[in-house]
Amino acid sequence: MKVYAGMDPRLGLRQVIDHAIRVENLGYDGIHVAETIHDALGVALLVAEHTSRITVRTSMALAFTRSPTLTAYAAWDLSRLSLGRFDLGLGTQIRQNIRDRYAMPFSEDPIGQLRDYVGAVRAVFTSFASGSPPAYRSHHYQVTRMQPYFNPGPDTETVVPKIYLGGVQRRACSLGGEVADGFVTHPTNSDPLYLKSTCRPGLDEGADSVGRDLTGEGFELVIGTQVIAGATAGALRVERERQRRLLAFLFSTPAYRPTLELHGWADLGPRLRALTRGGNWGDRASILTDEVLDTLVPCGTFEELPAMLLARFASLGQGIVVSPPPDPADDAAFGEVIGALRSG
Repeated sequence: MKVYAGMDPRLGLRQVIDHAIRVENLGYDGIHVAETIHDALGVALLVAEHTSRITVRTSMALAFTRSPTLTAYAAWDLSRLSLGRFDLGLGTQIRQNIRDRYAMPFSEDPIGQLRDYVGAVRAVFTSFASGSPPAYRSHHYQVTRMQPYFNPGPDTETVVPKIYLGGVQRRACSLGGEVADGFVTHPTNSDPLYLKSTCRPGLDEGADSVGRDLTGEGFELVIGTQVIAGATAGALRVERERQRRLLAFLFSTPAYRPTLELHGWADLGPRLRALTRGGNWGDRASILTDEVLDTLVPCGTFEELPAMLLARFASLGQGIVVSPPPDPADDAAFGEVIGALRSG
């Protein structure tokens, strides 16, 4: 499997550089750049500038907060700078965040809009490569103007960035199979039951609708699971509680509940949501029991982790997200984990 590192979204920009260098030295295949409190494309630029081997992928940059053309400019520059190591990962986010945090309109058809967005970005990529103006018209986007003064092409040397999508609901997975080069699952919805019953059938459904064969096109399903890992039993206990709090926060969002429902825990989402609305942030973790945590999140020491993750996921995807431990003193041991996963 290919192994990708995540990144603490609260790292400062100088810390991002150190983290990226560390990830490359650990032997990872790539790094995922989230969009939370930083601009994902800006952070990706820093990572690309200070690495030389690993794939740099936004996971996920928000599509509906940017024009397709502006996204295409940034992605093209990142691919050119990194010598083809940049992948553009795109997601929708939920209505409340797009409308109330970013002050942008939210479509009543986000899946259809994302399909058109990907089409528009690719039309601009084609324009850059050929030097000719685009001629893209769809329900949500029209891109038909690109004067030579504004066109970086013709450019046949820059590697056209791959486009990855992410999502949770089956329609999002289906869109990934229809139009994307790869798909990244969400940390809340990455357990084997979800992958087998929702994600992979959705990807195949979308691919079948346009006559694609995902196995023959180099399509990559990246499993974005949470992982609880530690060098010792004590470190494992600390990390377990941190992950419990994070998962409780994420599952308070209704869009992330499919896995809870699949496992018969449909009542947990509304309970977590009620605590969030009441401002009881500290009480949510107590609702996420050991049974839920043990079912959804792989947990083990560094020695146990490779066999555990490979047994759980190797037959279900081509890549996995496993972030490095907080303490760089553990890097020698964790480098062996990455090596075992890559060769497994």
